Amino acid sequence: MEPKTPESSKKDIFLKWLKRVGVLGFLFFLIKGLIWLAVGYWILK
Repeated sequence: MEPKTPESSKKDIFLKWLKRVGVLGFLFFLIKGLIWLAVGYWILK
């Protein structure tokens, strides 16, 4: 196992940040889409 260099730890931090943003982005658009479907259903009802 090679010792951690500052560059590799920066990469780890970036990947963690990217995963967090990806999950939050996915949840945001999922919820937004479900809300729009509910609004459309309510209007057409």
